[in-house]
Amino acid sequence: MQNKIADDVKAKSSSAAWRIIIPASLGNALEWFDLVVYGFFAVTISKLFFPTGSDTVSLILTLGTFGVSFLMRPLGAIVLGVYADKAGRKAALMASITLMMTGTLVIALLPTYSSIGLWAPAGMVAARLVQGFSAGGEFGSATAFLAEHTPSRRYFYTSWQVASQGITTLLAAGFGATLNATLDTGQMNSWGWRVPFCFGLLIGPVALCIRRNIEETPDFRQNAHSENPLAEMLKNDRDRLCPAVGAVVLATVASYLLLYMPTYAIRQLGMAPSDAFAATLAAGITQFVIAPMAGHFANRRGCIRIMTCSSTLFLLLVYPLLAVLRDHPVFVVMLIVEIVFGALVAVYFGVLPGLLSNLFKTKNRTTGLSLAYSLAVTIFGGFAPLIITWLIKALDNSLAPAFYVMAAAVVSLLSIRVIKARTHLN
Repeated sequence: MQNKIADDVKAKSSSAAWRIIIPASLGNALEWFDLVVYGFFAVTISKLFFPTGSDTVSLILTLGTFGVSFLMRPLGAIVLGVYADKAGRKAALMASITLMMTGTLVIALLPTYSSIGLWAPAGMVAARLVQGFSAGGEFGSATAFLAEHTPSRRYFYTSWQVASQGITTLLAAGFGATLNATLDTGQMNSWGWRVPFCFGLLIGPVALCIRRNIEETPDFRQNAHSENPLAEMLKNDRDRLCPAVGAVVLATVASYLLLYMPTYAIRQLGMAPSDAFAATLAAGITQFVIAPMAGHFANRRGCIRIMTCSSTLFLLLVYPLLAVLRDHPVFVVMLIVEIVFGALVAVYFGVLPGLLSNLFKTKNRTTGLSLAYSLAVTIFGGFAPLIITWLIKALDNSLAPAFYVMAAAVVSLLSIRVIKARTHLN
């Protein structure tokens, strides 16, 4: 009898957990899916929306548009973060998913340069700006929602923000591998590249419907709300904001390295697109599996040691792994490299949201989370594919991406040490 009661309690607890995890993670999944798809199909999009006399210039313009949307993230972080701290996490989550769906719809239906001329790149930029504004508030609102529902298991629950990115990387890479393997160039340019964006539109209404029925977090309901969360956070917590930004640097640079890998393998190493995308599937699976495990372990042992170890491994391994891939550009080698990178990203990034949520008080938590994350992503992550492409060309060195990741690892290692010193977190 006691065993049956224990099983019933465990089942109810598990059900309640997924009712928290799924609504919070779906929006982040949609955001990441759109970003990954745009990055994966950058070569095709560059020809259709940014045609020039040079393939490299077209690609740089496309990746620049990818990066421009990140300029809106700090604004979105402030507006939606403050909104979440004043009106509630649920309200902000509803607003961010609606905006994200709007941007995706425009990209999915937008005519190309050959049909409407300069309106095509202008429309692409506008859609990416809307998505960037939405994404600026999505991460902070969803992370605060997860953290405040489950303070005792904060790292595990918030790690699903990162695990959801693994699922969408898997889906996006699956689309890339399948479409490149089954469609010719004409079909891909005509309609194939639109298929994953149309699929992304299916996620939005589901997330919107689910989020409409979620409950506000206990912490938000029970604590006093600040009239000016941004001013209060900058006044009382700015000494935590700067190292928080630094801690995000490696997570965002490494994540966008994974996003850039198919383009890198195709353009720099001459690999077949189907092989490049298929290998990236492994990174998505690895991230989905390992991120929650890292979060669970952080609940027991603390986060600082885990993040220090993973960032140190990134610093030491990224250059030799890319060197091996350059010298042996075959599917098996890229598969191994993607699994290692995916595991290191999952361990570091999987613990990061829980760390960030511990740095700020409830009344300005979403504002602090959103601003720290968005500033780092904007400055270091959003333009990472563009910077990497430029570095390769400027240095005439196909291993240039490693230098950028190594610099990010050093910044994050130093930031983690500062956080430990100022907060005494384990």
